[in-house]
Amino acid sequence: MNADVKRVLEAVGRVISGKDAVIEKLLMALLAGGHVLMEDIPGTGKTTLAVAVSRALGLECRRIQFTPDVMPSDIVGFTRYDKETDAFVYQPGILLNANLLLGDEINRTSSKTQSALLEAMEEHQVTVDGQTYSLPDPFMVIATENPAGAAGTQLLPQAQLDRFMIRLTLGYPDYDAQMQLLRERLLRDPLKEVPEVLLRETLCGMQADAASITVKDPVLDYITRLALASRSHASVEAGISPRGTLFLCRMARACAYMDDRDYVTGADVQRIFVDVCEHRILLSRRARLDGITRGQVLEELLSTVESADRRLQA
Repeated sequence: MNADVKRVLEAVGRVISGKDAVIEKLLMALLAGGHVLMEDIPGTGKTTLAVAVSRALGLECRRIQFTPDVMPSDIVGFTRYDKETDAFVYQPGILLNANLLLGDEINRTSSKTQSALLEAMEEHQVTVDGQTYSLPDPFMVIATENPAGAAGTQLLPQAQLDRFMIRLTLGYPDYDAQMQLLRERLLRDPLKEVPEVLLRETLCGMQADAASITVKDPVLDYITRLALASRSHASVEAGISPRGTLFLCRMARACAYMDDRDYVTGADVQRIFVDVCEHRILLSRRARLDGITRGQVLEELLSTVESADRRLQA
């Protein structure tokens, strides 16, 4: 494993025990320049994980609690009239000073407010009254949401879901992790002791290195065949989008980088396939009535579409 990545994992692991696989994939998304949606029941550590990552990486973290009365201007900012200068002045929103925006319970706010994040997530900029403002580099959104159907929640628009590179779930801790959590919290708050192990500039360099990882045609062919198979699957109404295939490629590069390789394999694609694609596909009504899950469909695709590794060996 890459030495810098290992130091970050160790720092964050002091706070979140027994969830190394989830932390690794969150770091992959950050290295790939993507955004993360974390769906889980309250109290599993979603917010704690995001704050721990920002501290370990020396990132400027801003947090917003989404509620029905949060307005788009709270996020992107607004212009106001200044009587002293007789001019309109831009008042920045929460995004303008954030390397990492933690949006708690994003599915409790209105669709209009949710859509205020779209330009920022896609282009790393915001536009207010015709004027464009660039966001800091790096910039990442980690949004948490409660399971669909919880009181006061609503489904995220598909256009916004598609802009999240991955969706992760922490789940309940196992026995050992739960015992460790209880013992540690009796004496101290581990979150306050998370060390800064990387500089922001170092992270930007790591992102550039991850983006330069070699991806050969057999791997690109594998990603393409997986996407096409999802679009023609009998249980799927809408398959993996073109943006989803780009995110698959970027995440696979980050996966290879974390393993200290300068090339991507089919195994890298398989490792992150479900996390990248599960929130992108829409099941048909018949499939939902039959109890088929998106995860089952994606696992079926992995088992039926020929791996790129075989073609690389041929």
